[in-house]
Amino acid sequence: MTTGDRPTLPARYYAQYCAWLKTIGVDVDALLRAARIAPAELAGPEALLRLEQVDALIAQSLAMSGRADLGFDFGRMIRVGSHDILGYALLSSPSLDYAVRLAVRFYRLMTPTFRMRYRRDAQTGEMEFNPIMPMQPQTLRFHLEGIAVSVHDQLRVLLGGSIPAYDYYISLPQPAYHQRYRETAPARWHFEAQATPGIRVALDAALMDRTPAMSDRMALELAEARCAALLERVGREEGLAAWVLMMLREARDGMPTIEELAHILHISSRTLDRRLRKEGRQFQEMSKRVRLERAFDLLGRRRLSVTQVALQLGYRDVSNFTRAFKRDSGMSPSEYQARGAAPAATDTAGTTAPTGPGARLRP
Repeated sequence: MTTGDRPTLPARYYAQYCAWLKTIGVDVDALLRAARIAPAELAGPEALLRLEQVDALIAQSLAMSGRADLGFDFGRMIRVGSHDILGYALLSSPSLDYAVRLAVRFYRLMTPTFRMRYRRDAQTGEMEFNPIMPMQPQTLRFHLEGIAVSVHDQLRVLLGGSIPAYDYYISLPQPAYHQRYRETAPARWHFEAQATPGIRVALDAALMDRTPAMSDRMALELAEARCAALLERVGREEGLAAWVLMMLREARDGMPTIEELAHILHISSRTLDRRLRKEGRQFQEMSKRVRLERAFDLLGRRRLSVTQVALQLGYRDVSNFTRAFKRDSGMSPSEYQARGAAPAATDTAGTTAPTGPGARLRP
C-alpha cells in the first residue's frame, strides 16, 4: 500500500493500540499531536497511516509511557478479528493448514512491512516472518515482538484454545522483561536464534490438519473473494536499497549475502542486484559500508579485542579483517582503537555512514 511513493499501513491496529494506551494513562491526544496523526486518520476499516507516522507513534509512545515492553502488549491485543475480512476468512477455514496458507497469500492486507512464508513436511509446520521494508530500529523491534506474540494468541483461537508446546525462534535479544513471555505458555522462546531480522514458528505437523471451530465453507468463499479484491488495490513497494541497508545493519553474527536477502523477497539475486543498481546502489559497496560502520562501532567500544570484532563481523581470519579495515579506513584496527572513535555523518539517502579517520567508502 502506498501514498505516492510513501508506504502506508492499515491504521486499525494502531487505533486499537492507542485505545489501549489510554488505559495505562498515556495522553493519547498529545501522543497523536507529537506523531502528527489526526484522530480522523485512525477512523474506519480502510484508514491508512504512513510509515513515518507509525515510526513517530511508536517512538513517542515508548518515551511517554517509560516502558520497553509495549511491543509485547501490542501483540497481545491483536486478535484474529483485528484483521477485518481476512480474519473472518481465517476463522472460516477448513483447517489450520488452509488458514496459514490463506494468511501467506493475503499477508499484505495485514501489513506491507513484513513477508510471511509457510512450509510443511511430515514432522513440522513452519511459519516465517521477515521485514521487507526499511524501518527505524525501534519500529522493527516493536513489530517483530508484536507479530510473534500475536501469532501465539491467534493460533490458540484457531486451534480451539488447546495447543501443545511449540517453538519460536526470533532474532531479538532476550528482553529484560523476558518473564512476561510465560504468559504465552506453552510456547518456547529462543532469542537471538536468527542471523537476520525475523521470526520462525515451528509446530507439530499434525496440528496443521485441525479444523477451526467456526469453519464455514460458504462464508470462506465470500471472505476470500473480498480479500482478493482488496489485494488487487495494493501496489508493489519500491525503495529496496533502504531495506537492504536495514537488513545488513540489523543482522547478527556476520553479514547476510545478496542470495539470502533475495530469498527473503522471493526474487533471484540477479533481480535484486538489478533493482539496486536501478536505484544507484551496488550490494557489494553497501555491504562493505555497513561492515566498516559496524567495525567502527565495535572497535570504538573498546570492550572487544580486534580478534573478537573480526569474528562478530563474519571474518574467519583476523588478518583478512585487518587488511580490509586498513584498506577502507586508512589505518589498522588497533590504530583506530588507539586514536578513538570519530562521529558519524549522514549519506545522501539519509542513513548514517562511518567517518573514521581516513574512511574512504562513498554512499
